[in-house]
Amino acid sequence: MTDAKEPLLIKRYASRRLYNTETSDYVTLEDIAKVIRSGRDVKIVDLKSGDDLTRQYLLQIIAEHESKGESVLPINVLNDLVRSYTTSAQSVVPQFLAASFEMLRDGQSKMIENFGRINPMAMPGFEALQAQQEAFLKAMTGNWAGGSGPGEDDDEGGPNELDEIKRQLAELQQKLSKMNG
Repeated sequence: MTDAKEPLLIKRYASRRLYNTETSDYVTLEDIAKVIRSGRDVKIVDLKSGDDLTRQYLLQIIAEHESKGESVLPINVLNDLVRSYTTSAQSVVPQFLAASFEMLRDGQSKMIENFGRINPMAMPGFEALQAQQEAFLKAMTGNWAGGSGPGEDDDEGGPNELDEIKRQLAELQQKLSKMNG
């Protein structure tokens, strides 16, 4: 048996069919989504070129779920993500999202250990985390319609506001740690 820490290798054939190298059968995007939901990472590569197609297929899975009414991402977050691709904030957004999801995963894991399976929306501190994320996104997108961008020295939305958001996120992490400890 292979190490579960290793990503499941999926090969895409020229016919665009996806092949699970562990079970030696063809899989669908929904099959891949189930593997990911079970906690396993995947790596999807083009058989002929060797190109890594993982990001492309993960985005396709998300798009299909969103189009079926299984919305997880609010429309304002989707708009902000699109904006982040064309701004100087694009270097901050991936780090922020990764840290937010890591913090959410850690908090959820600790809560599950202590209380059994829970709904993350009912997790204490979830509203505060959501408010912090919205404040961050507003701070990062507040000037995109025109004028100066984030991180420039102005009286509104400059580095001090970002520092404040970071401080508040750190406080929230400490509160979650105390609740679980």
